[in-house]
Amino acid sequence: MKTLGVYTKNFSLYHDILKTLKKRTLAYVLLSSPANIPKKIGVILTSQNELTKIKSQKTIAVDAYDTIDYAIDLAIQKLTGKELYKKIFIGIDPGERPGIAIVGDDILLLKIHVDSPEKVIHEIIHFLRIYPSKETIIRIGHGSTITRNRIINSLIPLEVPLEIVDETSTTPTQQLGRNERDGEAAASIALLQGGRVQTKLPLEPTRGAIRNVQKRSRQLTEGRYSISEKIALKVLKGELSLVEAIKQEDSKK
Repeated sequence: MKTLGVYTKNFSLYHDILKTLKKRTLAYVLLSSPANIPKKIGVILTSQNELTKIKSQKTIAVDAYDTIDYAIDLAIQKLTGKELYKKIFIGIDPGERPGIAIVGDDILLLKIHVDSPEKVIHEIIHFLRIYPSKETIIRIGHGSTITRNRIINSLIPLEVPLEIVDETSTTPTQQLGRNERDGEAAASIALLQGGRVQTKLPLEPTRGAIRNVQKRSRQLTEGRYSISEKIALKVLKGELSLVEAIKQEDSKK
């Protein structure tokens, strides 16, 4: 498979592109000139102002898109040369920082993680546009029940087949970093069949889940105080982030 090339004299954009590529552990080649592009380069990441300098037809003007990740996803899609996949499986490892993986026609296309459960739907909508398919199935691990249900409830309106799978056997080695483990777990989840979900699921936090949020609040405040059960419940339901909850409690003191 060919690889990505990076060419731009825009230092700020250059720095941001490399930072994102390294974060996503994607292979790339730095190009010092737009002439004599190596044959192994499939798509070149550049700026809008430099597009005309590059003879290659496969270019992506990174600064023409909302985010660098979005531009890179488009570049990866161009690398595959596919306009339509037979099957796309989207795996989600639920948690406060969910992992997401895309498998298209048995090829792992990408692995990422997002900062919160509420951001999952934005990424999924984005991927549905970038990776058109005859059949798409979203699969989510059965763990982290409340967070999982929050994610599912946000995805139901998309009307894309959605399954809950047993993720017991998907836990990667602890030698990997947390973000990489989440991505690996999501990739495994994408390939497992599960039970179909067709309606929104209840958000019924357990006492244990509430106590866990309170424990995390004590850790973040270095033991100064714990948020109330009522506020912890709002965190679990996605009505407040934990940081917002702590600020709210702090303002009362």
